[in-house]
Amino acid sequence: MTEEQLKSIQLPKHIGIIMDGNGRWAKQRGLERTEGHKAGAKTFRRICDYGADLGIEVMTFYAFSTENWRRPPKEVAAIMKLFKEYLEEATSRENENEMRGIRLQLIGEKKGLPDDIVKLLNALEKSSADKDVMTVNLAINYGGRDEILHAFKALGSKVKSGEINPDKQTEDDISANLFTAGQPDPDLIIRPSGEYRLSNFMTWQSAYSEFWFSDILWPDFTTDDLDTAILDYCRRNRRFGGV
Repeated sequence: MTEEQLKSIQLPKHIGIIMDGNGRWAKQRGLERTEGHKAGAKTFRRICDYGADLGIEVMTFYAFSTENWRRPPKEVAAIMKLFKEYLEEATSRENENEMRGIRLQLIGEKKGLPDDIVKLLNALEKSSADKDVMTVNLAINYGGRDEILHAFKALGSKVKSGEINPDKQTEDDISANLFTAGQPDPDLIIRPSGEYRLSNFMTWQSAYSEFWFSDILWPDFTTDDLDTAILDYCRRNRRFGGV
């Protein structure tokens, strides 16, 4: 995106991306599905860095859903291996991420993930906690309904302990107990690959999000495609129920 374009638009504060189409990308090329996930991981790194350079405040990448555990064990193992490699690379790039001001955060349940991945995630979350230029949410072992259930359980515990009055709870109380607590809701949600659904992604937070769909498979998604989605978003009139 050119400097002139950046000056003339108001960027979305929070962009959510459903990284979809890795398996189909591989199939089209006669490759194993795992090769598609490797290609998709490279796209993730490129788009993440570009978002930071643009000045996006929060980017959430839907990487592995609670339902994805149903995939073949070989594919799940390959995806977990990619997660570990990315986290190890992020650790080695800590100085670069610090310069960009990137905060890394998991949204999803750590329980059930391999111990080595949890250890790397915990270390990166801790080391980047004070960064405030861009937050990168990795949605791993994540489900929107599961997140809402998690929030209700937390609120229930607070009601039981007398910390809050159940008759005075608000939408803000629910938002404050989500994995994304303290973050703005996504302004724009992008889903490539030709699918037109959220697939249990940010179910609560997406109430007033703008959506951008395309037939591009995730490994083929480029920074130009992100520019196109952002510029399309900027042409929309967001009324939030008003006139």
